[in-house]
Amino acid sequence: MCGVIGIVGHEPVNQALYDGLTVLQHRGQDAAGIVTSDGRKLYLRRGTGLVKEVFFERHMRSLLGNVGIGHVRYPTAGSSSSAEAQPFYVNSPYGISLAHNGNLTNAAKLRKELYRQDRRQINTNSDSEILLNIFAQELDRQDAMRVTPDDIFSAVRGVHKRVTGAYAVVAMLTRDGLLGFRDPNGIRPLVYGVRDDSKGKSFMIASESAALTAQGYRLVRDIEPGEAIYITFDGKVFTRQCSENPTYNTCIFEYVYFARPDSIIDNVFVHKARMRMGHLMAERIKEGWPDHDIDVVMPIPDTSRTSALELAYTLDVPYREGFMKNRYIGRTFIMPGQKQRKKSVRQKLNPLDIEFKDKNVLLVDDSIVRGTTSEEIVQMARDSGARRVYFASASPPIRFPNIYGIDMPAASELIAHDRTEQEVANELGVDRLFYLELNDLLSAVRQGNPRLESFDCSVFTGEYTTGEDNGYFKELEALRNDKQKSDNEGESVAIDIRDCD
Repeated sequence: MCGVIGIVGHEPVNQALYDGLTVLQHRGQDAAGIVTSDGRKLYLRRGTGLVKEVFFERHMRSLLGNVGIGHVRYPTAGSSSSAEAQPFYVNSPYGISLAHNGNLTNAAKLRKELYRQDRRQINTNSDSEILLNIFAQELDRQDAMRVTPDDIFSAVRGVHKRVTGAYAVVAMLTRDGLLGFRDPNGIRPLVYGVRDDSKGKSFMIASESAALTAQGYRLVRDIEPGEAIYITFDGKVFTRQCSENPTYNTCIFEYVYFARPDSIIDNVFVHKARMRMGHLMAERIKEGWPDHDIDVVMPIPDTSRTSALELAYTLDVPYREGFMKNRYIGRTFIMPGQKQRKKSVRQKLNPLDIEFKDKNVLLVDDSIVRGTTSEEIVQMARDSGARRVYFASASPPIRFPNIYGIDMPAASELIAHDRTEQEVANELGVDRLFYLELNDLLSAVRQGNPRLESFDCSVFTGEYTTGEDNGYFKELEALRNDKQKSDNEGESVAIDIRDCD
């Protein structure tokens, strides 16, 4: 998962891009980058680490210009390298910079095509560099001395025809304008907004609306699946649908976990959707266990708070904060190895014994992925004196890996894969386990926007929107298992030309 942002302004955008990336920091903690343009030259800074660790005053001063794009990243294949920090740049045609959120499922095929047919060399393991070169090649086909909006949209149309998978993109042409586009299934989110002040209008494209509203931008709307938006340096806005068969298949996990609760995705308030998840979960508990003995409901901070609060309210059970969070530890399912994840849980959460002692506690989390974090937390609750420990997941069992940009591991490392719910409960060591049913999850999100008829629910169902063959999943499992991630640490990203033969 990654976060992208692009701004066309009438004053330097370096600070605004920095501030926007800090709002999107939850979408990637591995690397960050910004590239700006003064209309003639590019100015780039990128590196590994959090936004505040990559950019210092000397870097900010060097990022000149009123237009720019930015990116925060975490690696879906588990490797971490400054060479894969975005945005990427290619000089021909027109000088293009690009940042991307998502995952291309035909990246291996495209890499070969680029070398054999287009004579373009890819020098990292990042599919974003592949996507940049595909777009550059499609734009080069337009064969124009000066680029026009029609050229841009024709190139995006060519990208849609060649590329499969999930991609929400911001790109900048050094002397011309800012581009944003979204894959024909709309799997990853992308929005744009405008801000008016005494000096004129500024425009922003971003992964989430929170990045806009935090800086006083008015959310205009989501970029539609398959649609592209092009904003010239002088503030002219052009939009066009560039896909023949666009459909909404937004990743349902954006609403469950990844997006900020103060964001609006495809016209659905994430906070409201999570409230409805908690309410529906409580209704299911009351229906199946009317004489429950739950004394207290506790969220596992932070993402589950909204659902847990509504769940407690609906059950008419006290809501308590039982875990204090160290906010300087990253999201644990993003950690590269099992040992590091288990260690980080104890560093990340500290229980308040007084809230657990001699109580029947219902712990609420947004989801259960590997189960490593959940198992540790359950044991922490017991060590703190809980009489019984129950567990509620505000999403269905995750049984399949995500292939569209979220670093969910190989299927064999998912705790619910090939296990019944009771077997998962036994693995976690809980007295009772509750999962939100898929129909309830879909209802909770769809209620915010009835136009959303379908979602990508592949992590729950194994049915992938773009339809992948078994060979792709074998390749993915080899990349994503914990042993391979450990082996990949520090690995060189140089590409052997024989890979393209």
